[in-house]
Amino acid sequence: MAAWGILVLFSLAVLVWDLQQHNRALPSLMKGVWGLVVLYSGPVGLGVYTIAGRAQIARDSLWRRGLRSTAHCYSGCGAGEILGFLLLAGLLALDSSTIITAGTFGLAYLFGYGLTVGPLLQEGVGFAESIRDALYSETPSITVMEVAAIGTDLLLAGEATIGDVLFWGALVFSLSVGFLVAFPVNVALVHLGVKEGMKNPAEMGGTTDGGPTF
Repeated sequence: MAAWGILVLFSLAVLVWDLQQHNRALPSLMKGVWGLVVLYSGPVGLGVYTIAGRAQIARDSLWRRGLRSTAHCYSGCGAGEILGFLLLAGLLALDSSTIITAGTFGLAYLFGYGLTVGPLLQEGVGFAESIRDALYSETPSITVMEVAAIGTDLLLAGEATIGDVLFWGALVFSLSVGFLVAFPVNVALVHLGVKEGMKNPAEMGGTTDGGPTF
């Protein structure tokens, strides 16, 4: 876990450097999304950002849009999942797997929907319409992601406590499992028009800052 922590810190440093040097035009929301993705998945998250999230991508595609949509969902759901496990299994030390699972699911949905509702409200969309849009477009992705992630975590470390290495190792691994399982779902949702997919970063004026294309 110490080695993984070093990899995560190095990956975050590379991300911050690239955002400052080559991708300042990216919206602050997406910068935050990529920061959380790399925090959860280290070099793997950095790789996803490199091929789908930078303004220097050579061309956009359905699967790149799917990666960005999954990353957006992943950032919010991951925050809710981590907070849920830390509060319920860690701080409160609850021993009921049912309560921990239900609470973690609830927080994952709350954070996942929040990352959709918040930007819509900023764009002037009404609250009720924003909620409906979030429920319609995000529920399939969040549900699949969290069933896979939380299920994997409980399977691997259902009896572990916050002081165990297994607790943290299983949490990191389960988050990545959730991302992988939700990716094809997001690709399908974007393809069917249920989700718009995150905007092509190459259209945000950042390509003139240099950096390699992919």
